[in-house]
Amino acid sequence: MAVAARPRPDSVIHHSDRGVQYAFADYAARLAVHGIQPSMSRVGNPYDNAKAERFMKTLKEEEVDGQAYRGLDDARTRIGEFIEVVYNRQRLHSALDYLAPDAYEASLSQQRQETPDAIHSQENCY
Repeated sequence: MAVAARPRPDSVIHHSDRGVQYAFADYAARLAVHGIQPSMSRVGNPYDNAKAERFMKTLKEEEVDGQAYRGLDDARTRIGEFIEVVYNRQRLHSALDYLAPDAYEASLSQQRQETPDAIHSQENCY
């Protein structure tokens, strides 16, 4: 979803929890096709990828837990809508100065246009 929807910076790291779906060779191959570096926490150490772990907790608590999806397509649609609408556009994130990710990304784009060299060091924060 994100690969199709957003321009890709020069380097991207895909942080994930230790879910088995992220360890499959097919998934790793899809990341490689797009030039994306996978990253996963060490066993028993969720602090390696604390932001990814926190995202997964939020997704499970606010969308998945207690839901009765009609099937895989319904789950994909509803989880995708939660991520795009609620998580990216509405939900405020303390790590992003209490902005939603889309608003934070837009502010970075505006800063880049106004002062391209001033935020060069922030580009590796993604």
